[in-house]
Amino acid sequence: MRFTTREDIELPIGEVFAALTDFERFEREALRRGAEVEAGGEPGRSWTVRFRHRGRHRELVTRIETLDRPRRLATQGRIGGFEGRLGLDLTELAPRRTRLRVDLEVLPRTLTARLMLQSLKLAKSSLTARFRARVRAFARQIEEGRGGRGA
Repeated sequence: MRFTTREDIELPIGEVFAALTDFERFEREALRRGAEVEAGGEPGRSWTVRFRHRGRHRELVTRIETLDRPRRLATQGRIGGFEGRLGLDLTELAPRRTRLRVDLEVLPRTLTARLMLQSLKLAKSSLTARFRARVRAFARQIEEGRGGRGA
């Protein structure tokens, strides 16, 4: 299943990229929410995050595939029977305006995950709306300075 959206952000491309790659801030935020975060491999290139969601222990293993400053960040991850790829592409529209394009692809790797994904396809339109709303809210946080350095 694939989700794609785009948001325009009223900041220069370099500031938006800095906010998207502030991995230490994301780690601190996960820790504040009760997750256990373990960085692995090269610093800032892979993580294992353990947390509780809907009463169950979950483990997300993710790594950076592409880091092309200041245009692209792509990650790959696994959680349960799913594998996902997240692509963040930036386009400079003007000196102080950047377009963020987000592409998320979720793939089942087990029979159970495949069955779950089939049932989720029935709710794809509402899931797409929620995905777009989350990306929009994140873009506004970046604009307000809560998604970048020093936030």
